[in-house]
Amino acid sequence: MPTFVYMTRCDGCGECVDICPSDIMHIDTTYRRAYNLEPHFCWECYSCVKACPQNAIDVRGYAEFAPLGHSVRVLREEEKRTISWKIKFRDGNEKNFVSPIRTTEWGSIKSPSDYEAPSPDALKAQELAHEPETLHIDALPTLPPQKK
Repeated sequence: MPTFVYMTRCDGCGECVDICPSDIMHIDTTYRRAYNLEPHFCWECYSCVKACPQNAIDVRGYAEFAPLGHSVRVLREEEKRTISWKIKFRDGNEKNFVSPIRTTEWGSIKSPSDYEAPSPDALKAQELAHEPETLHIDALPTLPPQKK
């Protein structure tokens, strides 16, 4: 479900532009409001929806998701650290979903360039680079060898 912006709610802060991984959220230079430049290329990650402090971004549903008309309203509640999704169908039925905000503060995650380059032996290992350190655990769980 691609995103769209309510121009009357948007204050042009640019939070959605900064966080959009597909670079389709832009600020209109005339009105200083955000808009989705190309909805067909939306990754549907909803990062912009979650980041918008004005709750100005909603999603436009597909017919397969909610046939016969509906509305989807997204509400970011920073003080509760939640994202609420309210889906209202044309027949009046509503479905509500609440998810925790699990994002981290900007700058709180080390950049890949902050780590040492993996050794040749590490490149042959099954672990990903810098595991288990980056997972904050002593060791990855392992399964015992299978007996034949």
